[in-house]
Amino acid sequence: MTVEISEHAATDTTAHQELQRITTQVLDEAVRQGATATEVGCSLETGYNVNVRMGEVEVLEYNRDKGVAITVYFDHCTGSASTSDTSAAAVSAAVTAACNIARYTSTDPYAGLADKERLAFGYDALDLDLCHPWQLTPAAAIEQAQACEQYGFAFDPRIKNSDGCSLSTHSAYRVYANSHGFVGAYPTTRHSISCVLVAEDGSGMQRDYAYSSARTADDLFSLQYIGEEAAARAVKRLQAKRVPTCKVPVIFAADVARGLLGSFFSAISGGAIYRRASFLLDSVGEVIFPAHINFTENPHLPRGSGSAPFDGDGVKTVQRDWVKDGVVQSYVLSSYSARKLGLQTTGNAGGVRNIKVNTSDKDLNQLIKDMGEGLLIAELMGQGVNMVTGDYSRGASGFWVSQGQVQYPVEEITIAGNLKQMFANIVTIGNDVDTRGNIHTGSILLDGMTIAGE
Repeated sequence: MTVEISEHAATDTTAHQELQRITTQVLDEAVRQGATATEVGCSLETGYNVNVRMGEVEVLEYNRDKGVAITVYFDHCTGSASTSDTSAAAVSAAVTAACNIARYTSTDPYAGLADKERLAFGYDALDLDLCHPWQLTPAAAIEQAQACEQYGFAFDPRIKNSDGCSLSTHSAYRVYANSHGFVGAYPTTRHSISCVLVAEDGSGMQRDYAYSSARTADDLFSLQYIGEEAAARAVKRLQAKRVPTCKVPVIFAADVARGLLGSFFSAISGGAIYRRASFLLDSVGEVIFPAHINFTENPHLPRGSGSAPFDGDGVKTVQRDWVKDGVVQSYVLSSYSARKLGLQTTGNAGGVRNIKVNTSDKDLNQLIKDMGEGLLIAELMGQGVNMVTGDYSRGASGFWVSQGQVQYPVEEITIAGNLKQMFANIVTIGNDVDTRGNIHTGSILLDGMTIAGE
């Protein structure tokens, strides 16, 4: 294969100049058409993805995507439009469409740009180290994906099949500007490798996966580790059983624990609060977690997966505590949701970034010993979370623990509880922190959930 792809959005000077040109055009055109305020976001993303299965190339995709999102305000009436055509004529037409929409929408007193004094002027003094293009040809990427998959097959003879090994590398450049005079832009990269393998024996087949994701290729797990980890996880799930319905302690393994804590941040988001559609209404200042639990956000973490100098409104991002000594400190607020609630933005339009969860000095094995008997949850299925009531019910699989040791794999069960009670019942958070997502947490031991099995 001789395909060569070398262009990276993060280092494409001509493209950067074009995005800057577009933002200027949008702001000028909106003023000409009578808008009282305007904001515009432009992006250029490039990269490719390779997928290999059973040693053969199944997918080689290259993408180069440009987009422009425009919002105009006629006092407190809002209109939005977007386009992927960045020609001057298309951009002008998009501004006109947004202005026409604004003229017919209802007045919303909370709509408008973020307050000027809260914008991230001077953000470029920050060095977040987010841009590391990977000079990897598709041919070399294919070879790496094939090698990763082969490590999995060589790990155990019970690995009989594969759902594929993927490698992707992407770079992006984003610009945000508004009529307060703020213009912000920064480049990012993201690279990943994943492998999904199928194990088989006389009891049937099981699949599992492993992956790595990072801003720089140097921070990715090795191909051997990913392939062998996917194989080991799949093999461990063979000969899975069901368990009787019971109420026992559970451990959320680190890679699924972040989803549990993600429900907390969804419940304290400004949108959920002002709609009164959250089980954590009026929770600021309340004890929701045990006193040893703290959640801290660091949006300026070098190479962090969620790091950003400003949020989706152009507001400067800041480090803050969301939970301190078990007490909720604030809601997650954009400029709009803050106004709806009579509060100030927290600089979180677009969500939270790089949440650090404090941990104990215990690893997963020690948590298993401490639990004694219960369920180690390795995978969750379904979307059975009611954010209004906090009721939680999801399909699960994992491993049964007895006498402080893993005994056998478990499948076809459901776990159930209420999130508010589950948060209060956290006993220990392990030190096996998974940093691949936006919430960095170790495994979580909870004191009691209902397991629906046989």
